[in-house]
Amino acid sequence: MNATPATFDAGRPRFSGPVRALARPFGPIAQRMAGSRWFPLWAILRHTGRTSGTAYSTPIVALHTADGFIIPLPFGDATQWAKNLFAAGRGSIRSAGQEHEIGDPRLVEGEEAAAHLPAIIRFVSGRLGLRHFVLVRTISG
Repeated sequence: MNATPATFDAGRPRFSGPVRALARPFGPIAQRMAGSRWFPLWAILRHTGRTSGTAYSTPIVALHTADGFIIPLPFGDATQWAKNLFAAGRGSIRSAGQEHEIGDPRLVEGEEAAAHLPAIIRFVSGRLGLRHFVLVRTISG
């Protein structure tokens, strides 16, 4: 699996139905609560459209790692925010009430992703069929 700053190939997800079913009813709630310190699992990813140049804010699940965040990629390479993030090579995440500049996105799977996930998230991810994650570093300054 190779991810360059311009493109990435995560393939199609095994099945995304359960994630889509959860996203529909919780989407409006996530949009309001994402990025707040009251619900730290949801964050806001700020990214720029790779062709339009439009600034977007997308609610996502983002978990802190030692030097950044790991973000599940439940819809594979059809995920527009991921395409934009890889094309730009950077963006920002609002998580737990704080804004973080991020960069160096990398596509990870399997054991590499598991090393960054709490046990309960590994368990749930496996049951939902999540195989790919985006790992980003926090950029200083």
